[in-house]
Amino acid sequence: MMYRVEIISNQSIQDDIIELLEQEIPEIQYTILPDCQGRGTKTKKLGDTTWPEMNFSLYTYETRENALKIKAIIKAVKEKFSNEGISLYFTQCVEL
Repeated sequence: MMYRVEIISNQSIQDDIIELLEQEIPEIQYTILPDCQGRGTKTKKLGDTTWPEMNFSLYTYETRENALKIKAIIKAVKEKFSNEGISLYFTQCVEL
């Protein structure tokens, strides 16, 4: 079973997340949407003068083992950057 992993986070910690992902899962393949706007539970990220920050979104398809590694990585990043919004989602998917 494969898992679609989606990470949505502040652009300010994008490099930290990617560095850890590539360190722990050297073969990881992913897609990044660099300029994501939206509203979370704490604040808006709209890239304008009122709400200047932006998010990024990263998608990857992984085995259960790698999905669990990603879960641990994001947990560590959340502890280090506790004031930044970081969301992590998993969806089971079937390869045809």
